[in-house]
Amino acid sequence: MTKAIARAAVILAAGQGTRMRSPLPKVLHKVAGRAMLDWAIDAAQQLGCERIVVVAGAHSPQVAAHAADRLGEGSVVIQDPPMGTGHAVLAARNALADFDGDVVVTYADTPLLDADAVAPLFASRASGADLAVLGFDAADPSAYGRLIIEPSGPLARIVEAKDASVEELAVTACNSGVLAADRATLFSLLADVRNDNAKGEFYLTDVVGLARGRGLGVSAVFTDEDRVKGVNSQVELAQAEAVYQAAARRRFMEAGVCMPAPQTVVLHHDTDIAAGAVIEPYVVFGPRVKVGQALIRAFSHLEGAVVAAGAIVGPYARLRPGAEIGEDAHIGNFVEVKAVSVGKGAKANHLAYLGDGSVGAGANIGAGTIFCNYDGFDKHRTEVGAGAFIGSNSALVAPISIGDGAYIGSGSVVTRPVSADALALTRAQQVEKPGWAARFRAMKMGRKSR
Repeated sequence: MTKAIARAAVILAAGQGTRMRSPLPKVLHKVAGRAMLDWAIDAAQQLGCERIVVVAGAHSPQVAAHAADRLGEGSVVIQDPPMGTGHAVLAARNALADFDGDVVVTYADTPLLDADAVAPLFASRASGADLAVLGFDAADPSAYGRLIIEPSGPLARIVEAKDASVEELAVTACNSGVLAADRATLFSLLADVRNDNAKGEFYLTDVVGLARGRGLGVSAVFTDEDRVKGVNSQVELAQAEAVYQAAARRRFMEAGVCMPAPQTVVLHHDTDIAAGAVIEPYVVFGPRVKVGQALIRAFSHLEGAVVAAGAIVGPYARLRPGAEIGEDAHIGNFVEVKAVSVGKGAKANHLAYLGDGSVGAGANIGAGTIFCNYDGFDKHRTEVGAGAFIGSNSALVAPISIGDGAYIGSGSVVTRPVSADALALTRAQQVEKPGWAARFRAMKMGRKSR
């Protein structure tokens, strides 16, 4: 049995990112709520890379700190000063000095490059290639480096657009910059890369020509163009987001989720929606949302929430972290729920704030109800029992409990516990003064006529 070859990844994250025009380092900008660097780390982990080294720049301590938080201090190296992609990979040489296996070089600004796209590089290595390069067929090759492939199959060379002949410019096979080789081979080739070019930089792509010069086998494998598109500006970040969202929506719909207007739905990378759920237009999913076979109506925003089967949320509802909406429960328009479990069949159909507490099965929360959960320093819980009825425009001042089946009269401010099946009223007694309105109007009209 052939022994499995160990895998490692070097993720290049040292770019300046000046075109982003943002104080946030480029690779920490998010796609589907996840930093681009994290997407690259995820892909490496899913590939089974036992060692991952992130190359950061001295100008971006945030990037180094972010990578260290995920991978540990020993997994981060600094490229200082920045002298090209080849120089960046060389910065990882010492960190991988004791590693025996294949190394793949990827980029922290290609968030759509997943494990499935990179895996063929390792397959090519296993088939005998000394160096495997990931390419793509470009719709518009423009300034991309061209992959010149021999008729027999091997990759002959990479030609930069500015150096290409007319015939070579017609080639649509382009270089992504991602490649894989044995660790010893990779760093041996990089040691021979020179910087005698206009920018005075050490280019990673030069290893292809050096490998061919040594008689090594060089192959090219291909993936979709969208997967290898780099992000260098806010425009390109939005384009990457659009590609991710379109693909994620399609996966959900193919799995049985109904989205009448999918292009208006915004998903997070960890959104979990069950088959049979209906997601109406303009719904936004933040992190950690799980939806069963429920109806999420238009213009709702969900974050950190769980919605059970049969529930109806929205339109215009907001579920914040800790919201747990039970089976067949209703959370209606302009209702906000935070850290509250709503029991089976309970309803809060409009204009309410439910924060920190629980609502029992079958309870009804009237319009304008507020869980007064915050005293300026601490949060307190409101417990509403099963089958309780909270009248409209009520304020429940926490900490407080409303017993099973209890009624709260509309307009009440409730500050003490209410027993099961009791009626609590705190409104003032109504007083009526016959004829007062007519006399008031007459007085006002008389003054106006003077």
